Amino acid sequence: MRVSEVGTVTEPTTCVEAEPFALRVTDDSMEPEFKAGCIIIVDPTGLVKHDVYVIAEHGDGHIFRQLKKVLEGYHLAPLNDRYPVIELPSGLAAIKGVVVQRAGPRRRDHKHY
Repeated sequence: MRVSEVGTVTEPTTCVEAEPFALRVTDDSMEPEFKAGCIIIVDPTGLVKHDVYVIAEHGDGHIFRQLKKVLEGYHLAPLNDRYPVIELPSGLAAIKGVVVQRAGPRRRDHKHY
C-alpha cells in the first residue's frame, strides 16, 4: 500500500496489491478488542487516518496496532497498557494495510471497522 502525505491511499500498481487478506492475532497486545487467536481482515487500500487499526512495518517484520496522530507525527498504540507505544519515524509509509473486519468463531464476534 502506498500512502500520500495527507493520509489518503494512492492507487495500487497491481491487482495483488489491492487484495484484502486475513491475519491471525498472535498476542494480547490489542485486547480487549482483538483477542489472541481472532482473525482480522486487512485492506491494503484502506483509508489511513487517526485511530484506525493498522498493520505496519516494524523492525524485521510487521506489527498490529492502532494509529495515533500526534504533534510530532504518528504513533502505533496498543490497546493493552502492558505494551509500549511505538513511534513511526518513517511516517505513513510504514503502513501496509487497514483492519476492516474482525472475525471470530461466532457471529457475535464479527465486527466491521
